[in-house]
Amino acid sequence: MSLARTLSPLIAGDVRDDAYTRHLYSSDASMYAIEPLAVAFPRHADDVQALVAACGELGVPVLPRGAGTSLAGQTVGAAVIVDFSRHMNRILELDGRSARVQPGVVQDQLNRAARRHGLMFGPDTSTSNRATIGGMIGNNSAGSHSVRYGSTIDHVEALRVVLADATTPDLATDTRLNAAVAEVLRGLDLEGFPRFWRHSGGYRLDAAARGLATGNPDLTRLLVGSEGTLAVVTEATVRLVDRPRAKAIAVGHFTSTATAVAATADALSFDAASVELLDKAILDLSKQRVDYAGLAGILEGEPGALLFVEFFGDAPGEVADLVDRLAATWKANGHGYHTLKAVTDEQQTAVLKVRKAGLGLLMASSVGSRRPLAFVEDTAVPPERLLPYVEEFAQVLDRHGLRAGFYGHCSVGCLHIRPFVDLRAPGQIDTMRTVAEEIAELTARHGGVNSSEHGDGLARSEFNRRLFGDRIYEAMRQVKHVFDPDNRLNPGKIVDAPPMTEHLRDPARPEPRPLATTLSFAGGMHAAADRCMNIGVCRKDDTGVMCPSYMATREEEHSTRGRANALVKALSSPDPRRALGDERLHGILDLCLECKACQSECPLGVDMAALKGEFLHQYHDVHGVPLRSRVFGAIRTLNRLGSATAPVSNWLAGAVRGPLGLSRRRPLPRFHRDNLLRWYARRPAPRTGGREVVLLADSFTAYSEPAIGRAAVELLEHAGYTVRLEAEGCCGRSSISKGLLDDARTMAEAMVTRLSASDAPIVGVEPSCLLTLKDEYAALLPGDPRVAAVAARARLVPELLTEAIDDGSLVLGDALSGRSILLHGHCHEKAVTGTAATRGLLSRIPGAEVTEIDSGCCGMAGSFGFEAEHYDLSMKIGGLRLFPAIAESAPGTLLAATGVSCRQQIAHGTGRAARHPVELIHQAAGLH
Repeated sequence: MSLARTLSPLIAGDVRDDAYTRHLYSSDASMYAIEPLAVAFPRHADDVQALVAACGELGVPVLPRGAGTSLAGQTVGAAVIVDFSRHMNRILELDGRSARVQPGVVQDQLNRAARRHGLMFGPDTSTSNRATIGGMIGNNSAGSHSVRYGSTIDHVEALRVVLADATTPDLATDTRLNAAVAEVLRGLDLEGFPRFWRHSGGYRLDAAARGLATGNPDLTRLLVGSEGTLAVVTEATVRLVDRPRAKAIAVGHFTSTATAVAATADALSFDAASVELLDKAILDLSKQRVDYAGLAGILEGEPGALLFVEFFGDAPGEVADLVDRLAATWKANGHGYHTLKAVTDEQQTAVLKVRKAGLGLLMASSVGSRRPLAFVEDTAVPPERLLPYVEEFAQVLDRHGLRAGFYGHCSVGCLHIRPFVDLRAPGQIDTMRTVAEEIAELTARHGGVNSSEHGDGLARSEFNRRLFGDRIYEAMRQVKHVFDPDNRLNPGKIVDAPPMTEHLRDPARPEPRPLATTLSFAGGMHAAADRCMNIGVCRKDDTGVMCPSYMATREEEHSTRGRANALVKALSSPDPRRALGDERLHGILDLCLECKACQSECPLGVDMAALKGEFLHQYHDVHGVPLRSRVFGAIRTLNRLGSATAPVSNWLAGAVRGPLGLSRRRPLPRFHRDNLLRWYARRPAPRTGGREVVLLADSFTAYSEPAIGRAAVELLEHAGYTVRLEAEGCCGRSSISKGLLDDARTMAEAMVTRLSASDAPIVGVEPSCLLTLKDEYAALLPGDPRVAAVAARARLVPELLTEAIDDGSLVLGDALSGRSILLHGHCHEKAVTGTAATRGLLSRIPGAEVTEIDSGCCGMAGSFGFEAEHYDLSMKIGGLRLFPAIAESAPGTLLAATGVSCRQQIAHGTGRAARHPVELIHQAAGLH
């Protein structure tokens, strides 16, 4: 009997041990991979106790896990992984200045709840939107404000745990545990224990020993940072701190990393809450991304490094004065050449976004298996030693021919330095090990620690005997034996660990077999999926778009990371074409809405929409193309016929629900007999002489929402353009989404040929269709020089209308003055071009107040929301943020949405009509 079948009946949650689940949990954000025996998803503490008891009887190890974003390999192992993030993620109580939480609670989730009380959780990692409190306790995480708030160990008041023998002791009063640990600690000389306060390596014997002065050892503090090797935490009571009433940021511009580090002391002299460094390598990467485009516009010159210095205070004037004083001090001391002052919320949002993205941006520069690896990236030294330390660190890297990115927390002497290493290349594993040994010695020489907030895991545990000395290391082994005598809890971490060069992920993977694909991927489909480095941004649940299906299900396999890893497994098999026909793999990719958010929000740009399109194409080769996919892939033909036979087609449309598997709860779109093409053909000839523009008459605007197309034509003509409709065929968007890539390529070739007949701008009102020209065509038609030319000419209508308003060609009246407009942007628009143009267009309506809501994906995703098996998930996604934001808006608020699917979902989910921004501009221009 499989392990899952044995364990599942014992708990209210579930246990899985299929090959794909085991593969998805075989890695974390580190360079390691070990396939687990099974993965359990407990619903409550009793489940955890039952799992530990059963695993004990079976002689099976247990490994607790949160978001799986550990950088040192703590959360991989040949064990039953217990994933707390899926179900055990409730805030049980928030009382006074404390919170009682389950281990799967996400840091930002806790802070949202605490904000209502003017409080927050002090440790604030850059992964706050997915890091769990349980994981932070396991690692003793810190964050950018640790100079002010310390580490997680300073904020944990109490823990409820399950021990390896399945007992649930009270840590404060359990006689056996306290006596046994006290016996280990009494008489132990802790002189060799690191004196630098910010460390998360080894067991915190120093913190436990402090309790002996007044009674029992402090077992709660001992367990913080123990990486799940001593006990499994099922509940934590954590202390909260006051949320600062005012913040301000000084962004110092420096010519080099060394000059930036040298300016740290000045910042600390003003009691800075944080001092963060980003070097030029990471800054250059940020400028290449749509979602960080705002930063490039506010930087002065080409800095070699930036220092982000944050101040907290009680009033805006107080913190602004600190920024001014620091800027003056830097100038007087010759530090840097410019100081950007971010005092408003908007200014701070722009700079903090890129500051927190250092890891992801660095990872984005990976090429194949040459990646920036985390094996010396968590060292810390006293801040006054940081400058010589960094200089010597750089010398070590130079000596071994390695390049690295530098970012991190200058305020506490911690820089996350990740050398680029290709572990599949000859000699690189030995080089990595040599560098790790040299850096460990260098760190000790400067009075620092090898691990300051990311823990030991598989990367650093091997060095603990050398770093702590034999006596302290043996004491740690004795503590492990007290809590876990049979070595069942996350074995091989902190003590008795394997060499750091074992269980490396990249060298162990087989060379992928060649696979011919219809879409073009740089380096092939395997390389496109393998760009994922598991840092887990796709597991965030409260901001942005990525990943809507994860936000709704909280299932690892329904995150971008999960899907990418599943594809890597299939594409690494001896017969990748056959593996892509696997039904289990289809189930993993089925809930991808192809929103493209991962293209921009994933720091590594994993393009899951393209990968799913190619997967479906390969899957259809094995299983055939379903009728529904053929029908929706031919959406232009369907809509054209529906329009030609309206209104009869609207009366009879319900008959197709059954054969096509469409939900009976979802209203179907209405076809218009008087479509855009008919209107355009019969209207009086427009005035000529203006600059020509080609309007893409997409399949939806043309036949089911012609009023939007008419508004666009009239506005463009009013602005002086001569509008020509491109209405001869489909762009192929629907065929791509259904994996009908041969059809899509034929459509793309025809479209490119027609559009190449002139050099006029190409505009469209439906983002998914217009942006297909800018995005997918390059992958469908690689090597066709016309594709780049067409893409360069393709623009959304709001861009041209904004220019027309600004140059006086289009004048808006006050018809909408005093109205509030709530904007929901289309996912593809957000991912490919950003929504700034649409937001900017609406903001030019005189007297109107425009708010763009962080509403994520609407959940409709073209045909996805119509399909019966996807309807509930579609509505759940819409209900996460979009529907509530609309429900909370004031009566009379106008709703604007750029996508046809978005407008359909808003109408169905809220009972309110959303209009295309072009329609609102049409009204404001008096053309309504």
